[in-house]
Amino acid sequence: MTLKIDVIKDKILSENYFVLRNITYDLTRNNGEVIRHKREVYDRGNGATILLYNREKQSVVLIRQFRVATWVNGNPDGRLIETCAGLLDDDEPEVCIRKEAVEETGFEVGKVKKVFELFMSPGGVTEIVHFFIAEYSDAQRTHRGGGVEDEDIEVLELPFARALEMMRSGEIRDGKAVILLQYLQTTGLMKTTFERI
Repeated sequence: MTLKIDVIKDKILSENYFVLRNITYDLTRNNGEVIRHKREVYDRGNGATILLYNREKQSVVLIRQFRVATWVNGNPDGRLIETCAGLLDDDEPEVCIRKEAVEETGFEVGKVKKVFELFMSPGGVTEIVHFFIAEYSDAQRTHRGGGVEDEDIEVLELPFARALEMMRSGEIRDGKAVILLQYLQTTGLMKTTFERI
């Protein structure tokens, strides 16, 4: 059954960087009761992320960069270890992620595999993230990476087992990275001695 939603107000609060909207709507429940919600919704567009992995070396490529939102929420230096990612803008997800991989990690990947697309924070953010994985080799590294002019990205090539330990210890707290590391582990694409608790 489709929910009945009547929009009462849809006001743009800010278009400074992305679009922040204040929306008031009436939602008719299945039992016929109408409830009014007032919500703020942040529309930053959709994005894509990729985890590069090397089965021969048993390694993955992650990045570390400053994220102001994590700093505001108590992350002492604001830096987060995460998977390479970017907004689609007008690109298709695969085009976007290939471009981001080169810019951020320095690797020009070959075949990529889309594994799923997910809403990451549906309580207030519109963004859908398209998740990819790709095998990489040292020969595919065309430059040092590090992002574009307004980014300061550190490229991390880590043993897969170490990345899993960092995830378990809380050193890796990026949802995208955790999801893709667990995907590699549960599908058996990478060997692991990681003990489940």
